[in-house]
Amino acid sequence: MKPGLFALGLAALVFAGCGTAAHEPVNIFPVKQAIRAYVDSGQYNRDIAAVAAPACRWVIERAARRRPGERLAVVFDLDETLISNWPSISDLDFGYVPAAWDAWVAAGKAPAIEPVREFYRAVRQAGVAVIILTGRRESDRAGTEKNLRDIDCGEYAALIVMPNDSKEKIGSFKLAQRQRLTTEGWTIIANLGDQESDLVGGYAERTFKLPDPFYVME
Repeated sequence: MKPGLFALGLAALVFAGCGTAAHEPVNIFPVKQAIRAYVDSGQYNRDIAAVAAPACRWVIERAARRRPGERLAVVFDLDETLISNWPSISDLDFGYVPAAWDAWVAAGKAPAIEPVREFYRAVRQAGVAVIILTGRRESDRAGTEKNLRDIDCGEYAALIVMPNDSKEKIGSFKLAQRQRLTTEGWTIIANLGDQESDLVGGYAERTFKLPDPFYVME
């Protein structure tokens, strides 16, 4: 037997005799590495583009056959949809530090997610209103507005944020807001977001789910 094969065989015997936790979850370190590789390779951006492209085609097609008097709108989520918090997420090694998050939002420096910014521009070009519906709070409004202006996405019919003291789940809040917008006469032809909670419950003709390997919001 070759020395290398003998060593591997010996290691197998040693570990075979060791106790292992049958229900141990996946170690978080390789998961973080995989996410970084997903972003750094450009695949994350390509996967976003693969969702934004049919969304764009749908909006252009639907706008071309709007009925007289229809008030068409596209609802955009914000974080990891129109703007990327990856610089902050990466710097904090996927952690959440409230003070750091508040400072990041107030600075308004999140870059645009380019395929979605192109979609935003196509929506505006088609004469369809943009409504931004986010789980951010009212206290985040100033930094959010600055961020949107700085990435040239400052034209929208509404920027809807949650009240500072709200205890409501984000999904429930967003559903109620889409229902309200519909009652007020808007026809939401597309709803775009990175979380299932951005999209569930209806009140949109089409929904488009972007990838998000970073976190889950309910």
